[in-house]
Amino acid sequence: MTAIPLRPPRRLVDLTLDGEPVRAPEGSTLLDACRAEGKDIPTLCQGDTLTPKNACRVCVVEVEGSRTLAPACSRRVEQGMEVRTDTERARHSRKVVLELLASSTDLSTTPRAAEWIEEYGAEPDRFGADAARMDEEPKVDNDLYVRDYDKCILCYKCVDACGEQWQNTFAIAVAGRGFDARISTEHEAPLTDSACVYCGNCIEVCPTGALSFKSEFDMRAAGTWDESAQTETTTVCAYCGVGCNLTLHVQENEIVKVTSPHDNPVTHGNLCIKGRFGYQHVQNHAQNRD
Repeated sequence: MTAIPLRPPRRLVDLTLDGEPVRAPEGSTLLDACRAEGKDIPTLCQGDTLTPKNACRVCVVEVEGSRTLAPACSRRVEQGMEVRTDTERARHSRKVVLELLASSTDLSTTPRAAEWIEEYGAEPDRFGADAARMDEEPKVDNDLYVRDYDKCILCYKCVDACGEQWQNTFAIAVAGRGFDARISTEHEAPLTDSACVYCGNCIEVCPTGALSFKSEFDMRAAGTWDESAQTETTTVCAYCGVGCNLTLHVQENEIVKVTSPHDNPVTHGNLCIKGRFGYQHVQNHAQNRD
């Protein structure tokens, strides 16, 4: 049995957060420190299993002595740092970012987006209908998941999950520049002709619903998707001996999608095609039994 090496405890650093002295582990981020103190900092591109990209800029805070606002998701805590999270400057920046995102993309399935827009008084409609970045139909080219790029905010989380940070498949990347930038397969080929292995780890990290289970997409279209009526049960995948944890999302006694706990030391939220999508036999067995 391989011994797990012991590591020295992380040193604590002292900083000031909105006028209150706090301590945070060395190497942690300002966002970590804020959440530890119960401060609700909005963020979209941050993922607890990915390296921060600083793409959305919704989590910016003021740091004493810093010329610009700092992204809390990636700025590390420092000894003696003075941070203010709810200043007029930070709130105005978040408001503008939310307005720009909501005016150019569809945030209707983004968790908490409507709440933040109201909280910061954002007015996306002031830019007019011409501000929309895309106007295309959802891409439904397989039976497992759907790509609806009208909801994509270009946070790059799916690219990182598919690339060097987890899957190392590199089936998708950012194509184009400026307003033409988009997530795409090589040569814009259908997903079925790409290097995609259908692990669904891109869906796991997508913050807006631009990538979703085909089951969820169909149920939303039919008006039957109801997260409040869903239960979650975590179990162990039975397809192999790795021991991946599965969280089954069940609505009306049917599995509607499968995720994986991000704090699981085996999967860190990632699964293979069998673990994430291979649940149909459960439904078929139940239907045959009935």
